[in-house]
Amino acid sequence: MERLIIAAVLIAVVGVVALVSRQRRTADAPTQREYNVPQQLDRADFVRPDAPWLVAVFSSATCDVCAGVAERAAILESSEVAVAVVEYGDARALHEKYKIDAVPTLVVSDAQGVTRKHFLGPVNATDMWAAVAEAREPGSAPGH
Repeated sequence: MERLIIAAVLIAVVGVVALVSRQRRTADAPTQREYNVPQQLDRADFVRPDAPWLVAVFSSATCDVCAGVAERAAILESSEVAVAVVEYGDARALHEKYKIDAVPTLVVSDAQGVTRKHFLGPVNATDMWAAVAEAREPGSAPGH
């Protein structure tokens, strides 16, 4: 009888320990959201669809970082590179068409509209310019 009582107490203790341990478990942190970047752009949707390269900056007037990205991208404008600033208030339909859910989103696409490089969020001029140079002529940018 004494062994039965000891066994019952041990089972109860193990049960309580298991219950407390189960309640103390913390939930896993939620996975981080991934933002959409279009893999293909219809070049007819943007300025100078005949240019060999397009740098599209999806932005918003309420985004302070967007203005800086757009200014740095504008310097890339040339006979070979068209630059389009696609501001949400002015071109909401394009943001929706390409499912842009974060600004600034910068997309470098070729003559067929295939995305060759992209940046989400702030990007410095050196990285942006190197990405365009590398897309236009692979091996031309240092470290690529």
